[in-house]
Amino acid sequence: MLELLELVGLGDKANAYPSQLSGGQKQRVAIARALANDPEILLCDEAKSALDPKTTLQILALLRELNKKLGLTIVLITHEMQVVKEICNKVAVMEEGRVIEHGESVQIFSQPKQALTKDFIRTATHIDQALETLANLADDEWLVELSYVGEQTGQPIIAEMFSTYQVVTNILYGNVEIIQEVPLGSLIVTLKGTFDNRQRALDYLNSQGVSVTILKETTKGGQ
Repeated sequence: MLELLELVGLGDKANAYPSQLSGGQKQRVAIARALANDPEILLCDEAKSALDPKTTLQILALLRELNKKLGLTIVLITHEMQVVKEICNKVAVMEEGRVIEHGESVQIFSQPKQALTKDFIRTATHIDQALETLANLADDEWLVELSYVGEQTGQPIIAEMFSTYQVVTNILYGNVEIIQEVPLGSLIVTLKGTFDNRQRALDYLNSQGVSVTILKETTKGGQ
């Protein structure tokens, strides 16, 4: 058992009583006990429950280390997308007892298909909070969400839309996250210009592999 305790970072606590352990240390003991039978799959149901943010990251880092060191498959059950982003390489989303969407983490976060998945991700990235603060649009504006992956995050797409298509872009919200060592970018912007120019700008974005969602547009269209 001492070897397992050392594996989870508790080699110096082998003779400690439960009352002498912190919440994070007790979680590590639980992981060591689960590893005692040399399992092929480790099931973690809300592994960060009742832990502070710093301890949560430490436990997730430990699980990631065990996954690599032992070749251990870890099934992590959680309702917090931040935890999923931190550790998971594959994701399955469940609703009412059945899997409604699954895939690689980068795929799920960059191109979610189901409404529940989209809601989870938008809550985790605080996009909805940003949208609540937006003012009304002018007749020649669209409110657009741009999502891009990997090398696309380094492309000067905003400058290109202005110089080539005369579309003025106002960035209202922006975020870049690293998931499985792949950067994922998200922008909420307004696109201002003639209708035809805005449409050509969207075609350009699509050609660059940028996922575009029009969140709000004026009824007049701004032509």
